[in-house]
Amino acid sequence: MLLPNRTDVLIIGAGAAGLMCAAIAGQRGRQVVVIDHANKVGKKILMSGGGRCNFTNMHTTPADFLSDNAHFCKSALSRFTQWDFLELVQKHNIPYHEKKLGQLFCDHKAQDILTMLLDECAHAGVTIYTHCEIETVGVLDSSAVPARYKVITNQGEVDCESLVIATGGLSIPTMGATGFGYQVATQFDLPLKPRTAGLVPFTLSPEQLTALAPCVGNAVEVSIGCEESDKTFLENMLFTHRGLSGPAVLQISSYWKPGKSLLINLLPNFQLSDYLREQQATRPKILLTTLLGELLTKNIAQSLCDWWNTQWNGNRSLNQYTPKEIDAIATQFQQWKILPAGTEGYRTAEVTLGGVDTNCLSSKTMEVKTQPGLYFIGEVVDVTGHLGGFNFQWAWASGNAAGEYV
Repeated sequence: MLLPNRTDVLIIGAGAAGLMCAAIAGQRGRQVVVIDHANKVGKKILMSGGGRCNFTNMHTTPADFLSDNAHFCKSALSRFTQWDFLELVQKHNIPYHEKKLGQLFCDHKAQDILTMLLDECAHAGVTIYTHCEIETVGVLDSSAVPARYKVITNQGEVDCESLVIATGGLSIPTMGATGFGYQVATQFDLPLKPRTAGLVPFTLSPEQLTALAPCVGNAVEVSIGCEESDKTFLENMLFTHRGLSGPAVLQISSYWKPGKSLLINLLPNFQLSDYLREQQATRPKILLTTLLGELLTKNIAQSLCDWWNTQWNGNRSLNQYTPKEIDAIATQFQQWKILPAGTEGYRTAEVTLGGVDTNCLSSKTMEVKTQPGLYFIGEVVDVTGHLGGFNFQWAWASGNAAGEYV
């Protein structure tokens, strides 16, 4: 089926932000067409949250987002909140639950959220085209107003009054991610903030991996930060064959810079030096590795003690350690400084940091200030949320913001 020759609104990208924008615009009586190069829509929705879609977070605030302009996201987030999206979920009778920290997931499967969005689009008269490869995006001359843009695709040409770029970022290219949105921004001379992988596992050096090999598959709650950032996260860290992962690691990865060390407190809930001294008095014969294994896991305790035994031998009983050694042990486990080799990159990253500079967009409408009728929404914009449903909430909020005006 060929594209119509003309439509009021053309949205490029049938992901979370694009579908939300389409539904809102269609409900206003606008003729809306959505196109996507993939074979099916909403792929990242379907794979998110382990297939159950962490669709928002009850504790969403602007502080949960990274951007070169920290104030930009406030307008959209305030006008379409997590409670607004939750009301939509409840309207469609989708069962859900809070997993932890305000994270809301579908009880059944992520398809429920995608079906909800597609139903909203269908009721609003939105038409969606897949397998639609874009060849060119052009501007019609001023005499053609209100039709401002012409998009040429492998399924025909379409003129539109409002053109919305909702193509996402570079994360998970196997799901169809491309840099198309950035190319459009460059075509219209819009500034871009540097793009890097966010919410991504760290890789370690061969030496580090060898030392930590027995820990693979083990997880422990940590407090984690990084050099040159005052941000810390208290969540689980997972040891993997390639390095470090888990919620805490994904969170801090968005703040990490290459060449900087991670700062990890492996026992964040108490003072280890005091605890070791207490145990020296009550359990003097217990081995240090055995005691630490009770607090962490046996493999983590043994591996780290073996790795760090140039400072102290972890296989001694507690009564053989001096007060100075006790302090050194506590410092090592509660102020572990480790330099990652890098990250796993866009291959496994959940989001792309950076993107279209927010200073060139209206925070109210997401429209380009210098290019009437052109809008950027979702991940392609320099707004990135923390792990836990925040990036979906940005998709809903920015999609709604544009949908109200296109």
